[in-house]
Amino acid sequence: MGTVAADELPMGLSADKSLIEHHLDRYLTFTAGCPPRLQEAMRYSVLGPGKRLRPLLVLLANRACGGVFEHALPAACAVELIHCYSLIHDDLPAMDDDDLRRGRPTCHRQFDEATAILAGDALIPLAFEIICRDSPTVEIAARCCHQLAVAAGATQLVGGQVDDLAAQFAEIDLQKLEQIHLRKTAAMIAVSLGLGAITASANESQQTALENFGKNLGLAFQIADDLLDLRGDEDKMGKRARKDQVLGKLTYPTALGIEDSIRLANLLVEEALQMLVGFGPTAEPLQAIARYVVSRTK
Repeated sequence: MGTVAADELPMGLSADKSLIEHHLDRYLTFTAGCPPRLQEAMRYSVLGPGKRLRPLLVLLANRACGGVFEHALPAACAVELIHCYSLIHDDLPAMDDDDLRRGRPTCHRQFDEATAILAGDALIPLAFEIICRDSPTVEIAARCCHQLAVAAGATQLVGGQVDDLAAQFAEIDLQKLEQIHLRKTAAMIAVSLGLGAITASANESQQTALENFGKNLGLAFQIADDLLDLRGDEDKMGKRARKDQVLGKLTYPTALGIEDSIRLANLLVEEALQMLVGFGPTAEPLQAIARYVVSRTK
């Protein structure tokens, strides 16, 4: 299986994606101190082909709130670094044991397990370093660091991953499944919207609306992922399909069936779009992203 390109993004977002990748490249270029193999592993995992969905959401939320675009870039890059660390660790043999990610060998296959673990470890403090150093104000930096730390921590992303592993081959109901994915998947999507609002100095109602948009979008994204794992094209996705069944995971399609899962994903997107009603035309790119999430093929 060769390297795959990211899905086609909604029109007008390619330039934003390129800008994010330019800044990620800059942040992952160390002039001294970082061992070359560690830098290579970090760059390999972050700069490979990817959708950049979460950093794009930071930028688009900032724009929807009338913010200064450049103020959102540090938080956008930080979110992507946290996301990439989580992928490196999720792929490890002790967790999902994947050997392909984005059409290429996973980090621990390309290098080794120790290097992969340490590359993931190094991305976490780098994310917070970027926010602290490059945010426009100390207050914005502090709020962004707090929100991102909560979303990536024990009660959200990591806690959701723990419960997801514990649920393998276990009997869990739909409510438990939703709670797992609200933390494992939706939390990082919701915080991306929240960080965009913070960097735009948005009011509380705007931030709440965007975070609720993110929660609904995050669940829809997870359902789309479950459907792709069940019936997706491995060459398009750049990763193994039908691995959830092998791992004994309850997914939305196995719990609800394919057609009801599709209906639920579309309903969640419609509910998410309702959260954007008060924003007007500035939120149109977010609307396009929401529709893209459930129509993607990888």
